[in-house]
Amino acid sequence: MKIIQIGTGGWGKNHARVLSEYGVLSAICDMDENRAKEFGEKYDVNYYQTLDDAMDNEEFDGAFVCTPTSTHSDIATKLIENKKHVFVEKPMTYLSEDGESLVEKAKRNKVVLTCGYIERFNPAVARVKDFIRSKKFGDLIRLEFYREHRMPPHIKDVGIIYDTSVHDIDTAMWLFDEAPELVFAKSGKINHEHEDFATIMLGFQNNKIATISSNWITPTRVRNFNAVCTDARIFSDFITQEIRIETENGSESPEAQKVEPLSLEIKNFLDSIEGKNELTVKPEQAVNVTKIAEAALLSSQKGVPIYLDIK
Repeated sequence: MKIIQIGTGGWGKNHARVLSEYGVLSAICDMDENRAKEFGEKYDVNYYQTLDDAMDNEEFDGAFVCTPTSTHSDIATKLIENKKHVFVEKPMTYLSEDGESLVEKAKRNKVVLTCGYIERFNPAVARVKDFIRSKKFGDLIRLEFYREHRMPPHIKDVGIIYDTSVHDIDTAMWLFDEAPELVFAKSGKINHEHEDFATIMLGFQNNKIATISSNWITPTRVRNFNAVCTDARIFSDFITQEIRIETENGSESPEAQKVEPLSLEIKNFLDSIEGKNELTVKPEQAVNVTKIAEAALLSSQKGVPIYLDIK
């Protein structure tokens, strides 16, 4: 299998590393000539500044698109129409209708399309999902997500909802195993062109709730969530993969092996191309995340809840 990496910036460089470790990285494409050369030489593969040059000169099976959000739709469209399998970093597209178009094109061209919602592959999330499925600690009734840090320097074209909150929107739907019926959000900006802090409330069936608080203001790096169940509160840290379970009998922290989520995520895509397994992140689910992000921005602008009908 041959895979090209498009974009080697803040996150794309990590994809290139893992693809090289799997032995499938065949070329680098980055509009920054120096970065393309750096990573091409680092991994001993050909490198290009434009996708057209890469497609004219390389035989490959699929591509990872790790470029600014505003470019995702055009790049993925060109790849899919050339019958290449495509992994797009989150969010899949800025507009949900563009995402729906990609899904249809992928079906028509019979290629694998997925999106980088990496927390589904985080062992901390997987353990909590297992607890929820088994009802070991009762029913899940509430999720609380917290993400804080300074704004990443490579993010230029979107605010915190599209860059950061989307992770937790996807994780909430993954853990509740359904889409929300209601979105209410408040956001603002202090230091940046786009919104740099936001709180989003997602309302699910039977009064279940997820709250998502994100900011690019505070200097400390926080990435964690609480799952509030009828018989326990489960704390999980996305970074350390620590889990702490609090019940009426006290607190416990089960041991678990730490695994790099990105490696699991990329393997899932590669295996799906070869027909070894199903995609963990279906492209239709990625489109739904974008629809909710759109609703969150609209809710914040209008100051009203947005009601959804997502299948």
